[in-house]
Amino acid sequence: MIIKPKVRGFICTNAHPTGCAANVKEQIEYVKAQGKVSNGPQNVLVLGASTGYGLASRITAAFGCGAKTLGVFFEKPPTDRKTASAGYYNVAAFEEAANAEGLYSKSLNLDAFSSESKAQVIETIKQEMGKIDLVVYSLAAPRRKDPQSDEVYSSVLKPIGESYTAKNLNTDTLKISDVTVEPASEEEIAATVKVMGGEDWELWIDALAEADLLAENFQTTAYTYLGEKLTWPIYGKATIGKAKEDLDRAAAQMSSKFQGLNGKAHVSVLKALVTQASSAIPVMPLYISILYRVMKEEGTHEGCIEQAYRLFTEGLYTDTPRLDDQKRLRMDDRELKPETQAKVEAIWPEVTEENLFELTDYKSYNAEFLKLFGFGVKGVDYDEEVSPLVTANF
Repeated sequence: MIIKPKVRGFICTNAHPTGCAANVKEQIEYVKAQGKVSNGPQNVLVLGASTGYGLASRITAAFGCGAKTLGVFFEKPPTDRKTASAGYYNVAAFEEAANAEGLYSKSLNLDAFSSESKAQVIETIKQEMGKIDLVVYSLAAPRRKDPQSDEVYSSVLKPIGESYTAKNLNTDTLKISDVTVEPASEEEIAATVKVMGGEDWELWIDALAEADLLAENFQTTAYTYLGEKLTWPIYGKATIGKAKEDLDRAAAQMSSKFQGLNGKAHVSVLKALVTQASSAIPVMPLYISILYRVMKEEGTHEGCIEQAYRLFTEGLYTDTPRLDDQKRLRMDDRELKPETQAKVEAIWPEVTEENLFELTDYKSYNAEFLKLFGFGVKGVDYDEEVSPLVTANF
């Protein structure tokens, strides 16, 4: 079939297998061009390994460190009539590239929140890998079933205390108008913490510890975004912010708990990028479009793979990591430079539907969104017939 993007709102409902593979290859080539990461990990578990920062972390671990990697994710396989989800094709391409270079790579398509999945992952590690020295927690899901109570919790993207009104770009219509988000209830706040906070991260590390599968000097990190003034009301002072606070709590607790192994748990703060998650958050499409323009002009723009590689070399595997007062690893330093934020804040009130393409880099925002699903990747013929069926060992 000839596969063209089908976009509905902030979701693309299909993916291009050849484009996804080419996108993964680009990221692998970037890491290989940077050279090996000194003293990098050898046995790596990536939870949420199929897209975005999780995928970039796995690529960096494998092709930058030569590590064995086990990736866990929940993706939709293809059928004769429908494409797989982008993450499915991404992992298939990663597996093929890793195998071609003799790198151990195992992928499990599972619900990472379940106890059964944890047991299966632990058995795989016991049989095939040995003790884990890095656990990357990069799960992004709208809901989570508590493995003990079986209750399903759903997260919300809402402010706390009072409603929030801000300029918003509708990426379907390219209309700019004010959007008002009503405040979350206490139940919604608690549910969001359940889904996006540190509880499941802790459950994973505890399960690995109980199975004696954590190496001496192991590290674990979970990813977050904090932002600055323009995004604080929908991030820091909102339901997501409460979940992020819980990640900080979990990191501190785990670092203390595993002192005997000299284990370290850090929240890693990464820059704003086009992801499936960020596309759904009010304010973010317009903010990112402006940020891309400013950072490209400054020569400081980075994508997922650049951020992941820098996290390994300037955060996780260096004697002088960039830590804030909460002991978070800060990779958002270039985004949050005062002069960069000042430029973004100056452009923000001036943007209209008429000058959107002049004052922002929405063109790149849209291109990056489509690239998440394998569309618009250089060197791919999108008028060529392609089968949605891709062989994968997961």
